Amino acid sequence: MAGKPLKKSSIPGVTIRQLVDELPEGCSTPDFERKPITLALPEGKNAIFRALVSGEPRPEVQWYRTQGDLSDPNKYKIFSQPGGKEHVLQVNKLTGDDTDTYRCLAVNEYGEAMCSAGLTVIEVGFRKNRKRRNEPQEDHRKELMDFRKILKKRAPPPPPEKKMDREQVWQLLMNSDRKDYERICMKYGIVDFRGMLRKLQEMKKEQEDKISQMLGLFRMLETNYLSSLQEETILNFFIPARVVNPLAETLCEVQEDAVFECTLSNPCPHAFWQFQHRPLRSSDKYEVSVSPDGLTHRLVVRGAQRSDMGLYSLGTGLHSSSAWLVVEEAKGDDGGGSECPEGIRSGIEGGCESNLGSPRRMGSESKRGFERGLGNSGGIRSEIEGDYGGLPGHFSQELADMEAKKGEEAVLSCTLTSDLLSGAWFKDGVKLTAKDGVIFEQDGSSYRLRIPQVQEDQAGKYMFVAGDHMSEATLTIREPLTIAQDMLEKLKEPLVVKAGKTVTVKIPFSGQAPVRVTWRKDGAEVVGGPKGAQLDQGDDFTRLCLPSASRKDSGQYLVKLSNAGGSVEAQLTLKVIDKPQHPKGPLKVQYCRGAGISLSWQPPRDDGGQAVLTYEVERQQAGRTTWLKLGETPGNVTTFSDTRVEQGKKYTYRVRAVTSEGSGEALVSEELLVASEACPRPPPPPTIVAATSQGITLTWTAPQGPGSAHLLGYLIEKRKKGSNTWTAVNDQPISEKKWTVSDVLRGCQYEFRVTAVGASGPGEPGSSSDAVFARDPMRPPGPVRDLQVTDIAHASITLSWSRPDPQRGDQVQGYVVELRSSDSLQWSRCHTGTVGGTTYTAKGLRPQEFYFLRVTAVNDGGQSQPTTLDTCIQAMPVSVCPKFLMDITTTNCVTVKSGDTVRVPVSFEASPMPEVIWLKDGLPLPKRTVTTIRDGLTQLLIPAASLSDGGLYTVMLRNLQRKEVTYSFLIRVSASPAAPGPIRLEENVPGTVTAVWEPSPDDGQGGPLYYTVLTRSSAHVTWREAGDRIHTNRFTLVGILPGHQYYFRVVAKNELGASEPSDTMEPWSIPLQREKFMVKMPNFKKPNLTQKPYFLVNLRTHLLPQGCECCMSCAVKGEPRPRVTWFKDDQSLEGNPNVYSTDVLGVCSLVIPSVTLKDSGKYKAVAENGLGQAVSQATLIVTESCF
Repeated sequence: MAGKPLKKSSIPGVTIRQLVDELPEGCSTPDFERKPITLALPEGKNAIFRALVSGEPRPEVQWYRTQGDLSDPNKYKIFSQPGGKEHVLQVNKLTGDDTDTYRCLAVNEYGEAMCSAGLTVIEVGFRKNRKRRNEPQEDHRKELMDFRKILKKRAPPPPPEKKMDREQVWQLLMNSDRKDYERICMKYGIVDFRGMLRKLQEMKKEQEDKISQMLGLFRMLETNYLSSLQEETILNFFIPARVVNPLAETLCEVQEDAVFECTLSNPCPHAFWQFQHRPLRSSDKYEVSVSPDGLTHRLVVRGAQRSDMGLYSLGTGLHSSSAWLVVEEAKGDDGGGSECPEGIRSGIEGGCESNLGSPRRMGSESKRGFERGLGNSGGIRSEIEGDYGGLPGHFSQELADMEAKKGEEAVLSCTLTSDLLSGAWFKDGVKLTAKDGVIFEQDGSSYRLRIPQVQEDQAGKYMFVAGDHMSEATLTIREPLTIAQDMLEKLKEPLVVKAGKTVTVKIPFSGQAPVRVTWRKDGAEVVGGPKGAQLDQGDDFTRLCLPSASRKDSGQYLVKLSNAGGSVEAQLTLKVIDKPQHPKGPLKVQYCRGAGISLSWQPPRDDGGQAVLTYEVERQQAGRTTWLKLGETPGNVTTFSDTRVEQGKKYTYRVRAVTSEGSGEALVSEELLVASEACPRPPPPPTIVAATSQGITLTWTAPQGPGSAHLLGYLIEKRKKGSNTWTAVNDQPISEKKWTVSDVLRGCQYEFRVTAVGASGPGEPGSSSDAVFARDPMRPPGPVRDLQVTDIAHASITLSWSRPDPQRGDQVQGYVVELRSSDSLQWSRCHTGTVGGTTYTAKGLRPQEFYFLRVTAVNDGGQSQPTTLDTCIQAMPVSVCPKFLMDITTTNCVTVKSGDTVRVPVSFEASPMPEVIWLKDGLPLPKRTVTTIRDGLTQLLIPAASLSDGGLYTVMLRNLQRKEVTYSFLIRVSASPAAPGPIRLEENVPGTVTAVWEPSPDDGQGGPLYYTVLTRSSAHVTWREAGDRIHTNRFTLVGILPGHQYYFRVVAKNELGASEPSDTMEPWSIPLQREKFMVKMPNFKKPNLTQKPYFLVNLRTHLLPQGCECCMSCAVKGEPRPRVTWFKDDQSLEGNPNVYSTDVLGVCSLVIPSVTLKDSGKYKAVAENGLGQAVSQATLIVTESCF
């Protein structure tokens, strides 16, 4: 997994790792569509991290925190929407300990994605003060254990780490990558992440402005003053200085002056000198000077002493040069030689052989031949090329930094390429000897420094020098944590305290800081708080305080101490003793005739940590306030009998457990009536609550009347429908009024009845229940589909959806609509009962508020999975500019009949509701017209139209921004036309007749008018239409048959109706002239039509998305009529319930109502008769739905 490359997410701060080489089609690695954001909240609030996760298959999401776990269910709530992408982590009641980095990890089988978010809890001032007041004050007199004897001396704590000032933090952010911003802000306490980004942009802009100013100054200098200088001199103002002539090793005697000189490539005013990595300033001891050209820097050490021997360096910021100063005793002294390392001494002596006249300073040959870059703390070595080579060889393996625990063995080793060199070991610049407690080892070219039992004072920087080569490393000592052995022995004994007392456990320890302390009780982490356990930690101790111990504080406690050197654990057993709880109920009280009242109970859940000695039994008679002690039972007996009772009296009993700590709480029984001789009455018929194939659940109510006040229980009986035999369900009376009968047969119908049992015995059975079948109920329906928002208003949201998938065959009895606001996690119903249709409007919403909505289908089998809207909806209508909704039925002219009612509806769309204005011919409407306006519709109403109502009507929509849109239409009011004049018949062409009539008086008076001609003959009694929409007053009828009489009728019509008809007075006829004729019948021979099948139209290939209907058709011909059979992939489709076929007059079709991916394949139709067969093939390709 570690070797797989990281993928880049579109969301910054998200890390994606792909676990496979190639992703299958349709699959993807997890990714975050929205990552949780960093929060800064006050103490006591709730923090909610939300993440939207995508991926196929759906990834599993887990939450973590850097310090601690999320196992407390009351503190941390993790949940997600079923089938949704949103995952939520809620941290309740924030405290200062919740400040941490929280991580979200999404994993599926193809990869994983991770992101993080920070949480900063702001502690309010008075809360912090109150927290300090609530901390237990240290009182050694009240300590249960005396830890003073086992306290151990410890080394003084290390100096606190120097905090980085604010300006350094901003410089660190300026030079860091964007992906590291979050980590740096969390480390240095920057909470306002957006403010940080804004300030960084401002700082970068200021830096760019400064660079622009410098460039402008440079151009000005180049133009006005630097035109005569060389280009190289100008560039020196901006190129960083580098070392040209580096420092050389200097040898001098005690009380002599030592001189260091270094030449730079260009002037560097900010160059600085250092001794042993500490800055030097000009003083009486150190003289610092610079040459007039600013290139040569000089350092003079006045009166050098042995303490001045060490490494001197000159730094320019990007480059540096270093050299050693070796101070020797004067030649006449007997104090011995210098403690200069042997390798360094050989280099000095070798360099001085050619320049014996200069004892105070090494010659130029020695400068070039000495070691390259010794002792530079920043790891930057100044390479000095020269002709002095020393002995051959270099490091093949250098020293490496290491860490060791105090008291353990530490080994530093390095390897040279040659074993001809001898070397020396140094610690912090001081040569090591065997007296320092170290062991020197050499194995060929390998050199080792062994420290048998490392101590704190042996930590530091170690250096190995061989010839002109040097290697260094840092040794860090980690002090492990320890707890005194006698303290561990004391903790082995259980600590026993009484409830309500204060428990304080203080455990001293020794070890290197910082130390992390974790307390656990029975495996769960102990979290300190003002009301619960209080935790305290000092430099050398940790303390657990329970202000008021209770039984729940008993258990096994574990304290774990850890630091960089390791960890240590200690265990403690705490036992809190208290009075016992009340006996475990219920306290069963039963009256038996002749034996009195018997009591029974269970031992208490918690005996307070002590064994129960006895149980006290008391009785109280109804109407009295005192309790009478009846007696005691041993601790192992949980029954009691009271024989001194009277019939008709009511009694109440209570029982207490008694231990060595005293008596506990009492368990009280219900009031019991000592019944008389009367038997209880029959109960009402039971009610069936639920019925399945495994059992039938029924309930009933108690009977009323004498003998029914205090019942011992009920007996249940059953019988099959139509049977007279009742069978007992239970042998002993049951006290509940609800029971599930499991001894039933699947599919059988049963009846039930109940008998009440009192102290005097069972009564009469009650009536039987309704018959019920023992069978499973229907299954819950599937989820609704196509949930969408159809309308939004200021205080309402309208939803619509489709019924569940019909292929499941589930019945739906209603729907439940629920909503929740964006700042709440609780869903609430929008209505009572269920919604019958597939639309609903949620009303009474708060304007401008955001809501989540979901819909659930319901039937007798239960509820479906809820379908939730993908986005949060705001209760605010979308602003829509006014516009008219026109369709193909909209017309610009309306013609009505005089006296009729005129209704003209006009649909429009606008939000909010605009102002609607009606005009007629540019003027306001007359009073007799009526207009109505409602959501999206305005209507013009004229109760009885008259000719004066005709004209141009205009409706205008005007919104709040005074934007207007108009729509105009014409209304014409007219009456039915008058009848045409008399009809005259003429024969202009033989075999035809022409009808001519007088035009209607309304012809030509405005408005379209036409005529319809009807005829009837002596052969047909009814009128038939001969011509319509005739715009002249003439019509010619052809095909006149001799011997028939023809009558004509003319009707005038317009858009409003037809006139009265105008008929001919006399019929038109032609005399019949009969002639003889002969008919010759041709000879007819019946043809042979038999033919084998063949396809007129073949099948064609279909490409359809999933869920669509597919219809494959072909045309086949043959005699006798062929039979067509359908195949898919050479498998017959006869009897397949998912398809059906038709054959209409040789046109054959195969219909698949809803295609799926499994329906893809090759289909063929085979037509066959007695003469042969024909085949037509095609391919069906089903693609995945794009929705």
